Amino acid sequence: MTVLADIRLEFETLLADLSAHFVNLPADGVDDAIQDAQRRIVETLELDRSTLFQFSESAADLIITHFWSRPEFPTSPTTRFGSQLFPWAIERLLQGEGFAISNLDDVPEPDRGTMRAFDVKSTVAIPLVVAGRVIGAASFGSLRAEREWQPELVTRLRLVAEVFANALERKRADEELRAALNEVKALRDKLRAENDYLRREVSTLQGPSLVVGKSDAIGAALSQASQVAPTPATVLLTGETGTGKELFATHIHDLSPRRDRVMVRVNCAAIPTALIESELFGREKGAYTGALARQAGRFELADKSTIFLDEIGDLPLDRLGGSKPINVDLRIVAATNRDLEKCVAQGTFREDLYYRLNVFPIRVPPLRERTDDLPLLVWSFVDEFCKTFGKQVESISKDNMLALQRYAWPGNVRELRNVVERAVIVATGPILSIDLPKSSVSAHPQSIALVDMQREHIRSVLGRVSWRIRGNGGAAELLGMKASTLESRMAKLGLQRPAK
Repeated sequence: MTVLADIRLEFETLLADLSAHFVNLPADGVDDAIQDAQRRIVETLELDRSTLFQFSESAADLIITHFWSRPEFPTSPTTRFGSQLFPWAIERLLQGEGFAISNLDDVPEPDRGTMRAFDVKSTVAIPLVVAGRVIGAASFGSLRAEREWQPELVTRLRLVAEVFANALERKRADEELRAALNEVKALRDKLRAENDYLRREVSTLQGPSLVVGKSDAIGAALSQASQVAPTPATVLLTGETGTGKELFATHIHDLSPRRDRVMVRVNCAAIPTALIESELFGREKGAYTGALARQAGRFELADKSTIFLDEIGDLPLDRLGGSKPINVDLRIVAATNRDLEKCVAQGTFREDLYYRLNVFPIRVPPLRERTDDLPLLVWSFVDEFCKTFGKQVESISKDNMLALQRYAWPGNVRELRNVVERAVIVATGPILSIDLPKSSVSAHPQSIALVDMQREHIRSVLGRVSWRIRGNGGAAELLGMKASTLESRMAKLGLQRPAK
């Protein structure tokens, strides 16, 4: 079959129209324009089908990306063809040669059998070349009868393939640019959110930056913190309110490989239930009334850093979970003053969450178990507040300090800090007098009971060894503490050897 003069003229006009149309075509219109061009070419040249393939990344397969055929012919049963189906054709295309086949008898196997399986009678395939690299092929075929492919027609189809290749490359470059711009915007938004968060943290953080203390109790907790800090393990800090769990979380973060990024803090008890999901996992613009912009969640902000979930025991039972996956690399440190095992048993805390958090538990001791540290803590707070208020304190009486050490401190280090701050504020001279709290909280039955239990336990051990403190089998050895520590503890608890 030959292309008649009127068909040739119509096709030349079509080529000119397509060339002009694709010149300033926006990237998002390329796919529809290519498919429409395939239709017009097939109809003008009285063909049956046009297929545009692109190579996979390994160039081992051809993938159909654009296709048009006459309605009476079925569409392709697959969109991906392996090199084992068309080894001859793929080799020629990758060499940039292409081919025009009038009779399938001229095609070697297995390509011939594959083409016949797809009802191809005659076909022409032109490589799509971008910057010297073959990215795919444009094919045009006849399914009803064999036909001749005149050289001038093949030359014109090469022009079409060139137009398609340039359009596809322009689309790819535009998509890469948009992806890069979106990534830059996401990084900029994240950086802005981190900076905003850091500014808020700097403006609200209070208190000393180091854990103060040399007692056995605080030393054991600090030793555990030092062991787990370099690892990515989740840490669960337990202890009474005011013991300094947040300070321990900061200490663990500062000793970890993530120390160069700000630790993200979340007070689970302070976030309204309705806002917990958006605070933890973020929100999209327009997610609810008042959501005027996208907000990154705390987990997203903590990427490559540590997230500290304070008061985790107060998290509502059914509110932990996001609406979509978030890929982040973070380390979790959680803290609670609740007995989570009891909460699980009572059904007020999720069992699965408890076991996820309880990987490396650290108990932060209450102040009454580390009264040896109290003078260090007092002077640490005194120095802090003297700088803040522009005052000078030179001494605290021994009796005053002993009274502070005998007090139960139900509010722990936080209560002590508040008491010292109040004392520095009202101080009028170089000798600081610190009044003990007079609130009913100071008579906390649990605190008193624990002190009494400690006193009776030590008295019992001393009685078994006839009040011998030092040496093998002495009370200090049985209690697992230094003799000097035991003697100091006895003095604070008012324990004296009974008179003979």
